[in-house]
Amino acid sequence: MRTFKFFLLLFVLLLGFSGCGISGSKSFKVVFDPEKEVSGKKFAIADITPGLPSNWDEYNFVVLEFRITTSQRFHIGFTTDWGYNELRVMSYVPGGWNKLAIPLRFYRELPGAAVDLAATYNQPRYTGWINLGGRRGPLHGVDSIGIRMRAPIGHSEFEIRSIALAVDDPGDEYLEATPSVDSFGQWNLGDYEGKIHSLEQLQQEWAAEEAETDSAEAFDYSRYGGYLRKQVKATGFFRTEMVDGRWWFVDPEGYLFLSVGVDCVAAGRGGNAKEVDKRRNMYGELPPMELLSGNPQNRTDNRSQNRAENRPQNRVENRPDRRNDYDFGRWNLYRRYGENFREKGNEMVIRRMERWGINTIGNWSDGEIMAMNRKAFMVTMRTAGVERGLMGFADVYAPDFREKLEEAMKGFVTRYKDNPWLIGYFVGNEPSWLDQEERLSELILNGGDRPIKTEFQKFLLAGDTPERRREFIYDAFRTYLRAVKEAQLKYDPNHLNLGYRFGSIANMSEELLSICRESFDVLSFNCYHLVPGKEMMDRALAITGLPMIIGEYHFGTVDRGLAQSLWQVDSQEERGVAYRYYTENGYAHPGLIGTAYFQWSDQDLTGRRNDGENYNCGLVDVTDRPYAHQVNAMVETAKRLYDVHAGTAEPFSRKPLRARGHGQIPDLWDE
Repeated sequence: MRTFKFFLLLFVLLLGFSGCGISGSKSFKVVFDPEKEVSGKKFAIADITPGLPSNWDEYNFVVLEFRITTSQRFHIGFTTDWGYNELRVMSYVPGGWNKLAIPLRFYRELPGAAVDLAATYNQPRYTGWINLGGRRGPLHGVDSIGIRMRAPIGHSEFEIRSIALAVDDPGDEYLEATPSVDSFGQWNLGDYEGKIHSLEQLQQEWAAEEAETDSAEAFDYSRYGGYLRKQVKATGFFRTEMVDGRWWFVDPEGYLFLSVGVDCVAAGRGGNAKEVDKRRNMYGELPPMELLSGNPQNRTDNRSQNRAENRPQNRVENRPDRRNDYDFGRWNLYRRYGENFREKGNEMVIRRMERWGINTIGNWSDGEIMAMNRKAFMVTMRTAGVERGLMGFADVYAPDFREKLEEAMKGFVTRYKDNPWLIGYFVGNEPSWLDQEERLSELILNGGDRPIKTEFQKFLLAGDTPERRREFIYDAFRTYLRAVKEAQLKYDPNHLNLGYRFGSIANMSEELLSICRESFDVLSFNCYHLVPGKEMMDRALAITGLPMIIGEYHFGTVDRGLAQSLWQVDSQEERGVAYRYYTENGYAHPGLIGTAYFQWSDQDLTGRRNDGENYNCGLVDVTDRPYAHQVNAMVETAKRLYDVHAGTAEPFSRKPLRARGHGQIPDLWDE
């Protein structure tokens, strides 16, 4: 009897130590089939972890011990007594065993309110990140786990050996002895074409790039990046004009201009490793903290205080929450250039833009590069009033709303007022309340007392219907945009209002598009599709009468241990094909006058700060080397864009093979 009690006590202790569930030695495997549109499999939870309860109400985390051999996006779901619910997961450690603790609220509840779409739906962990999708509901009668993937790239595998439940966050854990990131910031658990294995190899490739000839003659650009082939009235600043039935930017010297841009232009990006203390064994040799930490006193570039204070959109780097961050991208720049790595890195950025036909520095780019005044650029205004808790909406009824807005905008736009290199200002980015007006209404009406709630309640006294709620939201948005426009014209009448960079305009109401017409000079939107839809742009142009900018789009793949981006293709070569097909077919539309590819460098291998994204979407990798297929495609497209947009040349017609987007996965399992 004592022996039985001893083993019973030991079992209980082990159960408590692991939350709820005990690791077993047996693993359960899915081999993803690249011939299938969706490949996957379900497993009975009782087979993986016997004794796990089926009602998960008392738990806050499900902890999975698994290994996946690819960085491709995959889905983890659970079958309950009311249906099937899944999330999208991307691993930072493809090829390695790890524990990932997923908050169960992601399955049960709608995402919390946030300013933009990425902050709403992307949730970082330490061994991977989660994109919130699928259904929401109670986790009752949970009996199986499902793992599936859309359009698998290659023959990848997923293995799981443990499922546990926990009340408190147990944290995530990388379970391998071999680091998943090497000393160059590359994926260390696999090999791929073009991988760097020594500093000598890297230095040879850098030297070869340095020896290349810089020339922009093939693009026929003016000083500001306009086309020398056609000149109209010059005003000294960028503006828009319709010429022969097609919209164009006009550069400060009067040359027709198409904004061929890239977002997040900066030297040495894509190698930040955040919160290394929480996952030290994922990294091998780390960059020297005393040389490359985010603290200004540890810099090596001897910038003057005056220069640092006056550069546009200066990054806030001296922050306590970044004390455990390391930067492989900067380390590689230092390896390449030595003490003056920032200045020399910035100069190489400009040289690359010249060679690749890129004439615009897009959003979220390095202020030092913009301040060089050698390429046209765009920035997002610093406004006031937009709130995270209101899904990126502003309380325009607050008594100090206009005062704070004017103060913020005056301080921001005045510095650019006389700069001819600035094309214009974006108002914001991907407001998350769009198409969620009913949820925003509930947040306002059920939230604390505030001016916008009081006005909303008064408005609804005349009738509370979904249509009237939407009317109130739209009226408040109109008030906000008008206030922004008035403040901009007051302090900087020289530059364009480039719109809000909406997450999509495909389903935007005619009423909302009409509101945009009142305050914007250009309609901007982000468009992650195979190609921007002609009918969508036709409709927007007909309603607003405004030319358009696409603020973000990209294509990626999984060969380098990074996630495949919002639109996936099968290879680096296909990334270039996809760029040409999207960009040239977009500019064939008479209303499209600008694009910005997202982004200059790959994202951080182990997740960017705030939302954890780690996409292979760059023109340049973490070792400061260009992706040849991508940039060669950009060169060929840049040579043709004037003729394509003018309607005298056909756009590139070859589609990328098996390109797939980030939309809802089809209701398939292995077919």
